Amino acid sequence: MLRLNEVKAPLDHNEDVLIQAIVDKLLINRDELLGYTIFKRSYDARKKNNILLIYHLDVVLVASAEAKVLEQFSQQSFVKTSPDMSYELACKAEDSFPTKDQQRPIIIGFGPCGILAALLLAQMGLKPIVLDRGQDVRQRTKDTWDLWKKGKIDTESNVQFGEGGAGTFSDGKLYSQVKDKRFLSRKVMAEFVKAGAPEEILMLSKPHIGTFRLVSMVEKMRAEITALGGEVRFGHKVDTIHREHNPDDSGQITGLTLSTGESLYSRHIILAIGHSARDTFEMLLEYGVYIESKPFSIGFRIEHPQSVIDEALFGEQAGNATLGAADYHLVHHCKNGRSVYSFCMCPGGTVVAAASEDGGIVTNGMSQYSRNERNANAAIVVGIDPEQDYPEHVLSGIDLQRDLEKAAYKLGGGDYKAPAQLVGDFLQDKPSTELGNVTPSYQPGVSLGDLSKVLPSFAIDAIREAIPAFDKKIKGFAMADAILTGVETRSSAPICIKRDKSFQSVNTKGLYPAGEGAGYAGGILSAAIDGIKVAEAIAKSILIKDES
Repeated sequence: MLRLNEVKAPLDHNEDVLIQAIVDKLLINRDELLGYTIFKRSYDARKKNNILLIYHLDVVLVASAEAKVLEQFSQQSFVKTSPDMSYELACKAEDSFPTKDQQRPIIIGFGPCGILAALLLAQMGLKPIVLDRGQDVRQRTKDTWDLWKKGKIDTESNVQFGEGGAGTFSDGKLYSQVKDKRFLSRKVMAEFVKAGAPEEILMLSKPHIGTFRLVSMVEKMRAEITALGGEVRFGHKVDTIHREHNPDDSGQITGLTLSTGESLYSRHIILAIGHSARDTFEMLLEYGVYIESKPFSIGFRIEHPQSVIDEALFGEQAGNATLGAADYHLVHHCKNGRSVYSFCMCPGGTVVAAASEDGGIVTNGMSQYSRNERNANAAIVVGIDPEQDYPEHVLSGIDLQRDLEKAAYKLGGGDYKAPAQLVGDFLQDKPSTELGNVTPSYQPGVSLGDLSKVLPSFAIDAIREAIPAFDKKIKGFAMADAILTGVETRSSAPICIKRDKSFQSVNTKGLYPAGEGAGYAGGILSAAIDGIKVAEAIAKSILIKDES
């Protein structure tokens, strides 16, 4: 079988057109093509009057034709033998695991990273114990709706904490820029499909799932983990870790104590705690785990009518079912040396309240699988750096986040309404007093005013410069009635829990920092892939070391 890349076809083509494109590209006869499957499909909308679909295909030819094609195009990159994308478990425990002298691995956090780590460990027979401070996905959905509809926050069960992690209340994007030579993303996708995700995620270049489907998927994955001998506990917050200290300031993890007072013992613990577990970061630092500050971003959510974005990017093809709702990714390098970029764009979605602490406003974006809500939204954020912007101590980024979130809470009126401003008013540096023709989607509601009061002046200046620049790329982006809602502060963790090549903390053996909260991922897919990697590392450490 051959992998054939960059096969182009018109937007509304039939199968005959695609078959002919394959034949023409490979210079073969029609009867030499036995069949094909779609590996990836994307589109090229640079020419709105001639939008093309771009296919990466696995094609089956008669043996003589395949040999001829490989020889004829041996110096070309568009056709090669199809790679083996199957996944094999790194190792497998005996049915008797654990014996009396063995300990079960522990995973802290049950977001995308923790779920895949637990699933892989369970599939390898290692019967992991999973601890999550939040609630199961059904209960946390109710708790989250209490914030959205009633302005009532549960600091342990919300958009950030609980089964499925922050990604559960998002667009469910499943694409990443991580290098994936082992096709681990395919393993993640296959597990998601098995749990109920649509099969098309295996072939779309920018697949997504949406919140409602994610809810049932994580439940099914949890069921498989427990059926394989794993254990998942909700409402179990880790209070302290047990760390043996060595004279050189290195250490060995030996277990942990929960806020209930119960202690669990293991020399293999995965930290998959997400980017908002601030109190856990503080505890880890206190107990000697090495942590560094790192860059992150701050800004606002911007909302436009989805129809404006569709028309700007697709022209007359706006609304085409094959293309779906248009998305975008924008970057602008500002005169003050800052960079502004769009982040977590949610076509046909809503802006959601994502706070996890009392007295703070945090925004995020969410879409359902259909992406058929009226507005498009995205974070418009400014990159900031610890050396320049929060150099005081390693957790200063958390202090900055809290300060901005509290300022937004105060400006919004102190009842979890978010401060908001029309783009036209923001650009003219005047407070907004009434809405235009764009209705903000944020619940429990917005309070119009002056957003320049909630971010540092360098960030306000940069965003004011970037929005008109983005309008040159997407007509209507700077429309006066578009809505900015503040604040977006949880773009990524402001810290990195450093690890070595064995995926263990650089100074605490047996502790495996992973996913977004540790600074090693940036989204559902990359976090899930990282979960697989640390699970493999633990399995090899337990099983292969034991065998030797």
